[in-house]
Amino acid sequence: MDAWILSIGNELLIGRIVNTNASWLAKRLVFLGFDVKRIITVPDSIDDIVEELGRGLEKAKLIVTTGGLGPTYDDMTSEAVAQALNRQLEKNEKALIMVREFYSKKRLPLTPEREKMAYIPAGARVLPNPVGAAPGFIAEEGDKSIVVLPGVPVEMKSIFEQYVEPYIRRKYNPDRKIAEYFIVVKGVPESELAPFINDLSRRNPDVYLKSHPKGHETRSPLLDIRILVSGLDDKGINEKASRMLSAIEEKAKSLGGTIVEKGRSI
Repeated sequence: MDAWILSIGNELLIGRIVNTNASWLAKRLVFLGFDVKRIITVPDSIDDIVEELGRGLEKAKLIVTTGGLGPTYDDMTSEAVAQALNRQLEKNEKALIMVREFYSKKRLPLTPEREKMAYIPAGARVLPNPVGAAPGFIAEEGDKSIVVLPGVPVEMKSIFEQYVEPYIRRKYNPDRKIAEYFIVVKGVPESELAPFINDLSRRNPDVYLKSHPKGHETRSPLLDIRILVSGLDDKGINEKASRMLSAIEEKAKSLGGTIVEKGRSI
């Protein structure tokens, strides 16, 4: 299955912001069984966004966009998706509640600019934003889907992991299985193990590796490393996850680390 990623925002095109969202999404989509065919950066222009969405709908099963969901005049992704699908842009009551609650907790009024974030294409499915104001949404067109996410990385990742990934697995890969293993390493700074983890990740695109530092980087480093492998063969993915865990364990020990805990999560 083919997927496209559209990164929307002038700040990306002028080099003010590095596009880390695209690389993160590409890894996750490959992990979920997609062949990422395009990563395209688009300016804050409805015509340009609509043009790329139209091309993507002709070629790909899945399009994921990031950026352009905020309250300002140049945030126009929702309107562009509505135009690309020939739908009305409507105030969504679920999205409005989410936006209102976000600003209410901050004791801020719901201005027309903020209310703008509750407008999505007719028939789209709202995605809650656990850490920000702008909800995401999924718009389906036949057997194809456009997933629309905020550009702020922590918001994009949170929505994707909590809502988009389960949706993708149900709709496109119901038979795909995931195995998660973990290893906790004491005494090795994350920066010292990072080159090995990054190289391992590059050589295994169907695996998602993530290290979570728990202690101080130099005084008392403690790393919780997660290994997620996906595939259709349950035995095969578990064997691969186990091999990678062993490789990380061997490397960590060679760097003077101690293995505190290891095993399988799912």
